[in-house]
Amino acid sequence: MEPKTPGTYVRRGLVIAYLFMLVAWPVSLVVVKTFDGGLTNLQTALTDPTVVFALQMTVYVSIWAVVINTVFGTGISLLLVRYEFPGRRVLSALIDLPLSVSPVVVGLALLLAYGGKEGLFGPTLESAGLQVAFSVPGIVMATAFVSLPLVIRELVPVLGEIGTDMEQAAKSLGARPWQTFLRITLPSIRWALVYGVVLSLARSLGEFGAVKIISGNVAEQTQTATLVVEQKYQDFEQGSAYATSFLLAAIAVAALVVVTVLRPKEDPDGD
Repeated sequence: MEPKTPGTYVRRGLVIAYLFMLVAWPVSLVVVKTFDGGLTNLQTALTDPTVVFALQMTVYVSIWAVVINTVFGTGISLLLVRYEFPGRRVLSALIDLPLSVSPVVVGLALLLAYGGKEGLFGPTLESAGLQVAFSVPGIVMATAFVSLPLVIRELVPVLGEIGTDMEQAAKSLGARPWQTFLRITLPSIRWALVYGVVLSLARSLGEFGAVKIISGNVAEQTQTATLVVEQKYQDFEQGSAYATSFLLAAIAVAALVVVTVLRPKEDPDGD
C-alpha cells in the first residue's frame, strides 16, 4: 500500500475535484432544477402525453436492445475467447467500433442501409411489409448497436480468467453444450453478465444521436425520452426537460447502485 504523503492527498484532491466539476456538479444541477419549486416539474412531465409516450418508448426500446445484446454479446464473447479462427482480431476490433464512431454516423449508416427507397435493403424490406427506418425496429437496431460492446467487454476478461478446465471436464462426462453452458459457464460469468447488462441498459436509456437520425423524431410515434428532452428545452419548456432528464438519470443510477450492492465482494486473499 502506498504510504500517505502530502503528494498522495494532493493527487486525491485533484481527482475528486475533477470528478466533481465534470460529473457530480452538472448532474446535481439537473436535480436542483427538477425540484425547483417542489414536485411541479415532475407532475407536469408525467401528465404530458408526449413525455409519457417517450418514456414508454425508451423503456420498450431499451429492454429489446438489452435482450439482443445479452444473447448476441454472450455468443460473441464465447466465440472470441473459446475459439481460434481467421479474422478473430478483426472481429474483436470491430466490436469497439460503436464506442469509437459518433452515434450520428451510426444512425446515418443505418438509414443508408435500411431507409426507404434510397436505402440498400429498404425497398426489399418494405416490399415484405417491414419498415426499419423511421420506426421502432430502426430505433432498436441503433440502440443495440451503440450498446453492444458494453456486454462483450465485461464478459471477455472473465471468460479468459475462468479458463476451460471445468467445461472440458463436463464435456468428458457426457454433458451437452447447452448443459455445460447453463451449469458451468453461466454461473461463473453471471455477475459480469449482469453488470454488462446494466451498463447496456444505462447506455440504451441515454442514446440520442443514432436514434434521432434513424427514428425521424416524430412526437408520440418514434420519439424517445432523450429526443423529447431536446424538444422541450428548445420549446422553452425547461421544467419538463429537467424532469425527464432526471428520470432517465435516476433509472440508470439506481440500476448501477443495486448491482453494486448485490454483487459479492471479492475476497482480498483471492479465495
